[in-house]
Amino acid sequence: MQNTFDAAWRQRAMQGDPAAVKELAAAVLEPLFRFCLYRVGHNRHLCEEVVQETLLRALRDLENYEPARSNGNIFPWLIGLARNEIQRALTRRKSAISLEALWASMDRELLAVYARLEAEPLAEELLQREETRELVNATMSQLPTRYREALEAKYVAGQSVRGLAEAWRTTEKAVESQLTRARKAFKATFVALAKNLS
Repeated sequence: MQNTFDAAWRQRAMQGDPAAVKELAAAVLEPLFRFCLYRVGHNRHLCEEVVQETLLRALRDLENYEPARSNGNIFPWLIGLARNEIQRALTRRKSAISLEALWASMDRELLAVYARLEAEPLAEELLQREETRELVNATMSQLPTRYREALEAKYVAGQSVRGLAEAWRTTEKAVESQLTRARKAFKATFVALAKNLS
């Protein structure tokens, strides 16, 4: 995601500039959808509803977005709005599954990806942050599909490098290379989001 959502962009969007609104949608729609999909139990219809409401609320509440604080990265702010919309949507649907239980399940899966990363462990202070689970979710939602799928296959599903090579019809060396790039991308994105939320 490009860091284009600065004060000038916010001003244009608040004035109803269609190009500014389109720019936001183009940049955040896919990662926001992926983030919300986990949180609503992979219910695509409900996810679409939540994403739409999140973007509408974002446009209504743009005066609360502070570009300078996040270096123009609007995604962490959108995550906060999305969590509220998810809670509203699940409450309306009177889901039989406890909201907290659902989130905890999704968080455990994604935290497993983080906790089992083999290279370049993150600083201890990042691990102790209350936002760690949220950051993990946000990080995974922003990774390119090939990296996200590689990390989930290896660290959530527990597949071996050999198994992945066979499934993807490639070599074990190629899989290891893909995992190395995915881990580096995860770390870089995680740290960037952590700094934006500090």
